[in-house]
Amino acid sequence: MKHVRVSLELEAKLVSIRQHLHKHPELSFQEFQTQQFIISILNEWSIPFKRIGETGVFVDIVGEHGEGPHIGIRADIDALPIQEKTELSFASVYPGVMHACGHDGHTTILLGTIYQLYHNRSLLSGRVRCVFQPGEEVDGAAHQLIQLGVLENPKVDEMLALHLWPHLPHGTVGIKYGAITASCDDFRIEIKGKGGHSARPHQGVDAIMIGGHILQAIPTLVTKTTNPVEPVVIHVGKIYGGAASNVVADTVLLEGTTRAVTRETRATLKHQLTELSERITEAFGGKAYVFYEESHPPVINDESVTKVVEESARKLLGDEQVVMLKEPSMGADDFGAFAEVVPSTYFRLGTALSHQPVYDLHHPQFTFDDSILSIGVDLFTSIVLKTLQKGGKSQ
Repeated sequence: MKHVRVSLELEAKLVSIRQHLHKHPELSFQEFQTQQFIISILNEWSIPFKRIGETGVFVDIVGEHGEGPHIGIRADIDALPIQEKTELSFASVYPGVMHACGHDGHTTILLGTIYQLYHNRSLLSGRVRCVFQPGEEVDGAAHQLIQLGVLENPKVDEMLALHLWPHLPHGTVGIKYGAITASCDDFRIEIKGKGGHSARPHQGVDAIMIGGHILQAIPTLVTKTTNPVEPVVIHVGKIYGGAASNVVADTVLLEGTTRAVTRETRATLKHQLTELSERITEAFGGKAYVFYEESHPPVINDESVTKVVEESARKLLGDEQVVMLKEPSMGADDFGAFAEVVPSTYFRLGTALSHQPVYDLHHPQFTFDDSILSIGVDLFTSIVLKTLQKGGKSQ
């Protein structure tokens, strides 16, 4: 199998692309300038593309060795509502908006991968669809692209994505078979009681008291009704209720999130949380209304696709640079929507440098060294070549 590596010229171009993207971040579904910048780079390289949705872009690279597998690669392009505090020379010029999750790196890596694969398409059979996805940081973006047909015409057989990861050493690849991220769903519990005077509590139905009982009971859904070896999170982050210290509150609102690493537990949590809230409230004479908003599904990596990524990473970077992740992250990524439809894998690319402080994703000082960009491009390129080069896996 021929090896393709990033040239010094392309490496310099990637750095300039990343720094431009970092300097000009845009929030979810507002990535109009980002879309135009991506298109300008593709035009500069004379690489054809298509728009999808309002701010999405995708590129199809057709191999010149005939039919073969169709691989998809996704990069997210949106930024976060965070005030940057990095003091980088290319820090965000927009107050309160920052690429604090590495999406500027993901976008740059995919552009570099497109350049490499397009100029080596004579080595490939099959097709590569490279998708620049808007709106990953909010709900519904991946589902929207799927509904618009991003996995069709022709059908995509498998999907790949990476995420820069400050919890692994720079240049190492984190591999996880099975679930690598959790689902993320939001809930709102509206408790209706009966108002009254605090001197006569027996004449009212205290919604605050009911809310307290629900808060105490929620942890039992984790400790007593789910598999103890399976990670589950149920978190209440907001409480609203009460008007005065001497009034029996008639309404309380609880808001929170649930997270699970299997599709089955995700569905069960919705039913259990609703039933628990309704029964406790009814026992005290009130009424509960539970509103559940499904967001990101868990990312569950396909074994065969993940194996190709692992083998490619070991061959490219060496065994010492490949880390088998022991547990999933309870964070979420809407790449799970793709993984529900086609066999997929999602892996980590470490960015931590020993001589620099480590800031987590979504931190106002999060950044990474630009040398990771070439590693990401070489990695994606090697994965695709392993699968598509002159018949790929069968060779």
